[in-house]
Amino acid sequence: MNNRRVVVSGIGVVTSLGLDETTFWQNMVAGKCGINRIKAFDIANYKAQNGAEVDNEQLASVMAARQLKASDRTVDFAMAASVEALETAGLKPADVSPQSTEMAVILGTGIGCNHTLLSANEGFEARGIKGVRPTTIPRCMANAISSQISMKFKLTGPNYVVVSACTSATTAMGIAYRMVKDGTVDLALTGGTDAVFEHRIYAGWNNLGVMAVNPLPEKSCRPFDRDRNGCVLGEGAGILVIESLESALRRKARIRGEICGFGESSDASHITHPSPEGQAKAITNALKSAGMTPKDIGFINAHGTATRTNDECESQSIRLAMGGETDRIPVASNKSFFGHTLGASGAIETIATILGLEKKIVPANLNLDNPDPACNLNFVGNEPMPVTAKTAMKNSFGFGGNNAVLVLSRYED
Repeated sequence: MNNRRVVVSGIGVVTSLGLDETTFWQNMVAGKCGINRIKAFDIANYKAQNGAEVDNEQLASVMAARQLKASDRTVDFAMAASVEALETAGLKPADVSPQSTEMAVILGTGIGCNHTLLSANEGFEARGIKGVRPTTIPRCMANAISSQISMKFKLTGPNYVVVSACTSATTAMGIAYRMVKDGTVDLALTGGTDAVFEHRIYAGWNNLGVMAVNPLPEKSCRPFDRDRNGCVLGEGAGILVIESLESALRRKARIRGEICGFGESSDASHITHPSPEGQAKAITNALKSAGMTPKDIGFINAHGTATRTNDECESQSIRLAMGGETDRIPVASNKSFFGHTLGASGAIETIATILGLEKKIVPANLNLDNPDPACNLNFVGNEPMPVTAKTAMKNSFGFGGNNAVLVLSRYED
């Protein structure tokens, strides 16, 4: 059973660039940037004033159309993206069909349900114990994300949430991939979600010293560019339905791509400063898992946060792992489009990679006007690049020394 092929049959996205797959992809190919001035709270005293926020009116419209009840913002993103993923996979949500489905729900988040938790804190400060709603605990616990989705859509497989900073979604997808590959489940709903624009949480990021302070929102996120000065946060969710090839063929599902391998590692060195050797190990482990070598990789969707430390370190790790193939392989980062969505980033960027393989085009590296010589890689330029390669790699690296890498492929019979 542990040699089963694992394919992607459903895709759902909620980002500043669009709340459905079609809009999201069209905007990426068109080179549209979803980063603007932050509107969620007063930013007057913040150094980093730009962010990639999900449009509230659009989100409310999607939630209403899907008959979804609002909960914590992090859950709302995942719920809306899950409906699209299930529908595109040909699996009717529970509101349409009351029958349960044996499907795992394995999701990642970096921050979790912080809006609920901090709202409870606000209520306590204002009114004491009477200011805290009795629903606080079931709404703010991290696994509320997977549990709410499991209950809403009657998905009776295992459900839980992975928390590993910016690798959360990629690690969750890797775990789900192994479950399907090993035969533990036939179907899994997997990906990640995060909603970071809460003023107290954002204050911590603002003061961390890794955020871009460029006054022009659309120019502020500059992965691998010599003039980059930090990351720009975003929010949203990316959800995928993955299943065994046999299951997809039996259901006559539209197959969007294939997950071929997953690798992970820990730097075990520093909480915020990454290790090239640790990242390279995750890349090598992913290739080994897929039964591939660097020669098989057609392009790399980089973690590419636009911080000085990350971009240089990732460039070194790619060169360490890919060796003599490094200069051949095009590299792109998607964060200049929709910001760094933290625990959701791996899933949203995996979706972009799968769409790129399917449609044979890699979106541009926005704002890569002057590539940093310290990041000596073969970067995609400021225009989309045609690609005929069948296989790609998705890197995710996070605080805590967490490293997770997926190998993805265009599906072929």
